[in-house]
Amino acid sequence: MSILKPHRPLRGIAAAVALLAIGAAGCSDVSDAVDSAKDGAKKVARQRSVFSLETGDCYNPNTKGEGTEILVEIVPCTEAHTGQAVGDFKIDEGSSYPGDDAVSATADKRCPVEAGKFAPDTWALPKGVVLFYYTPTKESWATGDRAVSCSYTKESGKFTGSLDADAKSYKSGQSAYLKGSNAVYDALWANQSEKDVEEDLAAYKAQAKAVAAALDAHLEGLKGIEGTEVGKLRAQLTKTAGHWKAAANAADADAFYIAYDPAFTGIDPNKTVAARKELGLATTVPADEAEVWAA
Repeated sequence: MSILKPHRPLRGIAAAVALLAIGAAGCSDVSDAVDSAKDGAKKVARQRSVFSLETGDCYNPNTKGEGTEILVEIVPCTEAHTGQAVGDFKIDEGSSYPGDDAVSATADKRCPVEAGKFAPDTWALPKGVVLFYYTPTKESWATGDRAVSCSYTKESGKFTGSLDADAKSYKSGQSAYLKGSNAVYDALWANQSEKDVEEDLAAYKAQAKAVAAALDAHLEGLKGIEGTEVGKLRAQLTKTAGHWKAAANAADADAFYIAYDPAFTGIDPNKTVAARKELGLATTVPADEAEVWAA
């Protein structure tokens, strides 16, 4: 985000542009000019600071997502829009600006959690929608800005409707499944080391421990859900949890690799499709996840 402000009030600029457009038009074009002016005024009236985005707000950015964003156009979710705010939080990092990388790392870790509360099933998101966030800049930090606004944004084109529409009608079994499943993948990616196993075995073992714990919790949640396919998934994940625990307790890199291979393939999203179908959830594996497990 930024505390930078336009040199002139936006409403004044819009009005001036509208009047110029009407004055330059011929009589036969006045109607079109008036309509254009009305559209422009409507857009300006919807402008809100990125500081004031609230969870659930649907909006269109005024830029292409590059550089500093100051204002966005808030629109009804029934209209086509580029993004929707799905959560927010404040960074508690002391008085000094922690740096762009640190702020981004915090957003990378916490925005998926906030997004998961709003729209738990990422498989049900419109194609091309990705997680995006607005963060404090060094300049806005100095004025007290600590807010991070998390949103889902369509990379190309727009979508209609609110992304939490399905979540509002989830049954208990669906919610329990999604909560446990999301926690497993969050544990995997939130603890992913950028180094090789041989260089950072302790980190990989910590990751395995976190995933194993998430799987145990997921399995506990699945106990109360009936269904043949859910039962099969529960049996498979029980074995998979054992592999993650073996990886967490590996004595060396070789032992870790031996346990990690069946552990990782055991949480392949493709293996959950049948259970998801039985539960009435989306069944198309997101392209980015499919690519990871296809590699």
